[in-house]
Amino acid sequence: MRFFRNDTEVRTEDLKLSDYDSIWTKFCFLDETGNLNDAKDPYFTIGLLKMSQPYYLQSKLLYERSKRNFHDEMKFNMLSKHNVEFAKFALGALFDTRNVDFYSYTTKKDSRYFQSHFDGDQWIAYEKMTLKLLDVACAEKEILTLIADHVTTPKEIRFEVNTKKNFNSAKNRLALSGVCRFDSKSNDLLQVVDLLIGAITYDLKLSLGVVSGSRHKKELVQFLKENLGVTTFEGGFRNRSFNIFVEKGEK
Repeated sequence: MRFFRNDTEVRTEDLKLSDYDSIWTKFCFLDETGNLNDAKDPYFTIGLLKMSQPYYLQSKLLYERSKRNFHDEMKFNMLSKHNVEFAKFALGALFDTRNVDFYSYTTKKDSRYFQSHFDGDQWIAYEKMTLKLLDVACAEKEILTLIADHVTTPKEIRFEVNTKKNFNSAKNRLALSGVCRFDSKSNDLLQVVDLLIGAITYDLKLSLGVVSGSRHKKELVQFLKENLGVTTFEGGFRNRSFNIFVEKGEK
């Protein structure tokens, strides 16, 4: 990894504690929505939340959980009158948190890109799309740590090892310090990502006419769009903190 001290290049093995301020370490939380093997589900989305100090948002959510005596998992597909208000609070807390970036990548499974690049293999798709998001998210002097939602995979799939190895090789430096997967039930920040990508994908499905529209899901979708100042996610969206990419569905 390349760093510079007084305009002189420094090798990784020569780094000192005094170089700490030159290295930016960020935590990334990754989740996905959509079944790549389900022909009735046209979209697959991966989202990544990047931040320097996860503690601030996590502690705010934990405090509010205790205050409201709310202990359910925040999951977009399980939104109801009993939990939609807490989901809106969680997204509002995210918007109030400084130095947070969100990236998402949505593919339409009948697109030319999806068919030609992933060979119909959901695990190849999952790994490659993860690498795409990491590439967009990682700044030149950053070292990322990736925490991903646990997905049951075949024994031969080595998501953690492959992602770290391939990303560092592509960057030709230590850019990803490690990858670990957790059950999203144990982590509020993974659940926040679920709410974001769930809302984005649901808006696309509404536009496509493949869902009729759950009242509580539409309520959260509208809450997200109003906070971002956007009317639809069909063409994606980008501002200083959000980078939402949606593939076009041409065959």
